[in-house]
Amino acid sequence: MQKSQFTANYGVFLKELKRVREKAGVTQEQLSRRLGGTQSFISKCERGERRLDIVEVRAWCKALDISFVAFVSRLNRAIEAGGTK
Repeated sequence: MQKSQFTANYGVFLKELKRVREKAGVTQEQLSRRLGGTQSFISKCERGERRLDIVEVRAWCKALDISFVAFVSRLNRAIEAGGTK
């Protein structure tokens, strides 16, 4: 089985994660401060260089003021649509 960070679905996940951040009007720097990390960490995550686990995704959602359930639902719809959104 191929590692998930190299799959098409993980690519859709990354696009949705970035889309949610941008829709919230939050820069990478602002998100990094909210999460207590660095801008380069956020950038690496969004580019797929650093894989996020489910607990980290939940923290991102909270920092971006979107419910985790809403994000997962949005991600699921995007994956089912073939990533074209």
